[in-house]
Order: sequence, then structure tokens, then C-alpha cells
Amino acid sequence: MKQRKITYIALVAGGLSMAAACSRGFLDVQPRGTILEDNYYKAQAEAYTGLIAIYDEVGWKSNGFVTKVGAVDAASDDHLAGGGGPNDVSQLQVFSNYTLTPATGPQDDIWGNSYGGVSRANTLLQKIDGVNMDDNMKKRFTAEAKLLRAYFYFDLVRFFKNVPLILEPVQKADWYNVQQATPQEVYAQIEKDLKDAIAEPNLPNTVAGASEGGRVTKGTAHALLGKVYLYEQKWSEAITELQEVNGPTPGQMNATYGYNLVANFGDLFKSDNAHKFNSEAVFEVSFSSTSAGVWSCVSCTEGNVLGVMVGPRGYKALKTNAPDYVSGWSFLPVTQSLFDAIHNDPRYPYTIANLDSLEKNGIVTYEKGYNNTGYFLEKFAGRVSTQSKGGGNWELNFGQDMYEIRLADTYLMEAEARVRGGESGLAGTRSYALLNAVRARVGLPAIPATIDNIMNERRLELAGEGHRWFDLVRTGRASTVLASRGFVAGKNEILPIPLLELDNTKIEQSKEWGGTK
Repeated sequence: MKQRKITYIALVAGGLSMAAACSRGFLDVQPRGTILEDNYYKAQAEAYTGLIAIYDEVGWKSNGFVTKVGAVDAASDDHLAGGGGPNDVSQLQVFSNYTLTPATGPQDDIWGNSYGGVSRANTLLQKIDGVNMDDNMKKRFTAEAKLLRAYFYFDLVRFFKNVPLILEPVQKADWYNVQQATPQEVYAQIEKDLKDAIAEPNLPNTVAGASEGGRVTKGTAHALLGKVYLYEQKWSEAITELQEVNGPTPGQMNATYGYNLVANFGDLFKSDNAHKFNSEAVFEVSFSSTSAGVWSCVSCTEGNVLGVMVGPRGYKALKTNAPDYVSGWSFLPVTQSLFDAIHNDPRYPYTIANLDSLEKNGIVTYEKGYNNTGYFLEKFAGRVSTQSKGGGNWELNFGQDMYEIRLADTYLMEAEARVRGGESGLAGTRSYALLNAVRARVGLPAIPATIDNIMNERRLELAGEGHRWFDLVRTGRASTVLASRGFVAGKNEILPIPLLELDNTKIEQSKEWGGTK
């Protein structure tokens, strides 16, 4: 039975729920079960567990196999929903073909998990002043909690526009009196939280990947704030923040934060420890192959479920030179449009698995799933060589990390902000240097930094990583590019607020979805 997720904001009323195990990078503490808050947050170790609980919501996945990246990929022009049939993970299907309604779609999972993160951040921020712990560490935890709260609210305002702005735990008696804020108020709070994090001297510029990989840094805060400004069309502010991340010379290491483009594009998507938390990772979501996740609680696993979801269904190798893909579920097949755009690009073999060609050449065979195009998402497709040996159900325990923000992304965002702010984008400008540093990494020639060229570069560089749908929506291109899929301008730019959140509350449905807000 579904439960109203706005009530999840009020964890203080029923105890701090930490049902999901956490072992992402530095997250080696596993806060399982329910810990009553009255008896908690007394020492630094407990505050640390509370901090881990916030991070745990960043890489959320639902028991029905919905993830944020999976949802927005399915809704973009680069992918179809796929799977085994038109009702397989129906939340993705209806988003992909734009038949979603307030009662059907991925909105329940996105809303609930985002507010779960907000709630955990609010709880730690309320409790941490009373914790007996090192003062500098207390300030660092506070900065991290504010940064992560900003991250969750950024998702909420982008997906739903009209959302409650809750900055402290909600008492049970007040659950049904929560009201929505304006998008402008939410964005103002996001900016404030990120500026507070940046101003905190105890939020480090860098962290050691081996011991603290996955924790946010001051560079993460600048990058996220720059991205927020880009969405708000505050070009000069976006430039300032993103240039801080990108450094003085595009293509060279930023000595302050240690950021640099990874030399080999394909290395970005290797799941071994040698390639995690690399120099390009600005905000990396870590997954583990050893959390022993099982079918009875998919949302509890620390593995990356996209590994099995995007793999070709019924895959069989016929020759020794065949790739070692696991037999997956054929979700998010790549569209012909993306295939045509990237086929002659050096990033193609690291982005797309061409099962159509492999089968025609007698190398493999596979079952043709729903929406089959013959093209699959190579970046995240699970391999036998990376299959979990750590217990549990292997399908739920792939250890490949994901990037919320990486340096190529911030290069292209700064280039975009500069051109939209009036820079010519011609040779000699910084926007030109930024765009072409990304292209030079894969051996492509320099081109002018026009908006069309930048947006195309974002499509090819970041394909499958959960950016394309947002880019189309924020630039006003979605209504044209996605028209054939059923996208309706003035409606599908946001998701409907889940119906259960409207029941006996003061929350109102957005006008785009037939409401009054």
C-alpha cells in the first residue's frame, strides 16, 4: 500500500528511518533499521551516521526499478523505455510516451526520495548543534547537509515547480498544513544553502578517494550553484561559479580542486576502483558490488540497477570475441536519432552497444525486447567481468558509479553561459576554448562555440547520463524535439504532483496538470 510521501518529511515524528544500507565510497557505516531520535545524535559517530543517511538518498532507486537517470533518459529523444513489454516498469513507459497522469508515472518515487533527502538533511541540521563532537567537523557536516538539501530541492523544483519549502522537521500535527512555495522562493533557498556551504572553511576543496570518495567538496558546491544559475538564466553569476570549478586554463588541471579531464573518455565508465573518484568527477554517486542486495528490498541495495536494466535481453555470445555482457532486461534502448548523431564520433563505442551489428555478423544473438532498436547503452551495461561476487542477487549489485556532475559538463555549461551572455564563441574566446577542450580530449577538431554546437556536444558527451531531457526542457526545445513522442508544450515540462500528496492536504496540483497552482 502506498504511503503519502509528504509525511516522510516528518521523520522526527516517528524516528529517523535509515532503512537503506550505505556503503558508497566513504559510506562504510550501514545505518539499518529505525533509530529513535530521542536517543540519538549524542556523539560524532551518530551525527556521521545521520550524514550518511542523507547521502544515501542521492543514489536512490525504487523497489519498482525507477531511478532518476532511468526516468529522464526514457523521456528524452535519446532513448525509449524498452524492457519486456509496454507495461514493464510502467512508470518509465508512460513518461517515455507522454501518457503519464497524476496517478501514473515516476513522480511518486522522485517526490518521495527527494523529500526523504530533504528530511534527513533537516533532521541533522536541527540536531547537530547539540551533538558532542569536534567543532570543525560539526561545521563540515553542516555544510554538507546544506549542500545536499540544495541538491534535492533543485531536483524537486525542476521536476515539479510548485513544491513545499521545508527547512526543519515537521511535527505530525502539521503534516496536513504544509503549503507550497513559489519556484523563486525555492531557488533563493537553494542559492542560500550553497553559498553557506561555499563560505564554510571546513568544507574541503578536495577529498581522498580511497577514504572519502563520494563526499561533496567546495568544488561541488560551486559547480551546483553554477548549474542552478544557468537554469535561472543568470549568466554572469553562472560564469563566475563555473569558472571557479573549471580553472583558469581549459584543458589543464585546476590546482585548487584537482579537477582535470580524464585523458581517455572510455575510462570514465569503468567500474574498478582505479577509475572511481577520478579527476573529472565533481559530484559522483558511488555504488557498491558488495552490499548483497536482494529482491525483497531493491531500494535497499547499494548496487547500480542500471547495469542489468540496460543490458540486452537474452544475450548469448556465439564467438570468443563477443563482448561479455550479462543478459539484461533491455531497458532504455538507444534511439536511431542518437545513433545517427554519434555513430561517427570517437565516443560512439563507449556510449552505444551495437547489438544489431554484432548479431548480423554472427558474433552474438539476443532477444528483441520492447522498443528494440538494436542499440543499447554501453556506458552502463553490466558485464560478466564486473558481475558481483559479493552475495545477494547479482542483478542488483553492479558497482559502477554515476556522475551527477563531471568536469566536461561544467566546461560546457560555462561555455553556454558565456555565449548566452553575449560572448562570440569564436577562436580566442574562453567559450571556444572550453568547448574545444572537451572535443580535443577525443581527438575532434575545433569548432565555433555556438549554442547549437554546445548543445550538440552536451548530447554526445553526456549521452545516457540523465542530462538530455533537462537540457531540452530548460532551453525550450522539448516541445519540438519530443513532439512526435507526445510531449505537450505548457504541460510536460514538469511532472504532476502525486495524487496522494493532494489528499487532505493544502498542497495543490500545478495548473499545467489541471490544478490551480
